[in-house]
Amino acid sequence: MTKIKGLRDIEPYVAGSQPKEKNIIKLNTNENAYGPSPKVGQALTHFDVHDLRKYSTLDQENLRIALGKQLGVDPNQIIVGNGSDDILSMAFLSFFNSAEPVLFPDLTYGFYKVWAELYHIQYHEMPLNEKFEVEVADYFADNGGIVLANPNAPTGIFKPLDEIEKIIQANQDVVVIVDEAYINFGGQTALPLLKKYDNLFITRTFSKDASLAGLRVGYGIGSPKLMAVINAVKNSVNPYNVDSIAECLAIAAVESWDYYDNTCQKIMESRDWFSDELKAIGFQVLPSTANFILTRPAGISAEDLFNYLQSKQIYVRYFPKVERIKDYLRISIGKQEEMEKVITTIQELLP
Repeated sequence: MTKIKGLRDIEPYVAGSQPKEKNIIKLNTNENAYGPSPKVGQALTHFDVHDLRKYSTLDQENLRIALGKQLGVDPNQIIVGNGSDDILSMAFLSFFNSAEPVLFPDLTYGFYKVWAELYHIQYHEMPLNEKFEVEVADYFADNGGIVLANPNAPTGIFKPLDEIEKIIQANQDVVVIVDEAYINFGGQTALPLLKKYDNLFITRTFSKDASLAGLRVGYGIGSPKLMAVINAVKNSVNPYNVDSIAECLAIAAVESWDYYDNTCQKIMESRDWFSDELKAIGFQVLPSTANFILTRPAGISAEDLFNYLQSKQIYVRYFPKVERIKDYLRISIGKQEEMEKVITTIQELLP
């Protein structure tokens, strides 16, 4: 067989499965169990299909204005993308181009490592401590940039804002990305720090809190200096990266945020209830400020419980190849009745 030169060799990110069965409890990809706001449905119904003959907007100005009003930031400090993965990918391309390694935790969102390798960016994974927490002092080393998910995934652990600020303050000569995909499930946003630090870049998504994982919309927020660079990269790669329907529905979501405040609150209440129930049967549960929990089962292995739950059409996430959490399961938080079903199912299995 002829060898073909120039092919890239890379280990891709592995996403959670998307089972095709009906009538399942799907708790494996951190989707929001509650549907989008009614206003999103209305916007879709009234969308003029004839507008699809034209390209979408280049800068998503109306969505950025809506987000700026909601978040209290200048719309010109916002960039919108095809999910926060798109924003993060562009951020890696835009901000990490020095000889020093980019730093991020050894146990975090798996795409960070993939992008670093894809774009030939040097990186170093900083070990979380024995409590699965970020050690602030580890990020005072020489580096070419820092990426922190806060709350972290798959642990769900939130780092207090004053400790995040220490990292940003100590690294003002590089970009610090704070990935806030899960921030609206109980964490404290880093948005107030934008006025103090030009090197801070915050990323967010509509996939979790806004129940729009299938729409693929995310955004980044940063200083004018960072915006100039990442917008140039966007326009060099894919200027029309957000389609017209996505922008329309995302605006409707932002303009009906009271609905999402309510659904996020329900998820937080179910998360805390579920965590307490698992602890009551002896499971170890990491403290979560996200819409999922990471738990170590008691009386049964993670693998056996994963397979048992799947046999009962309950899908959760298992990481057998990740050494530090191979004995844990990550379970997204669904509606209260779904979580009650999960607890009942687990109790039926245990002695």
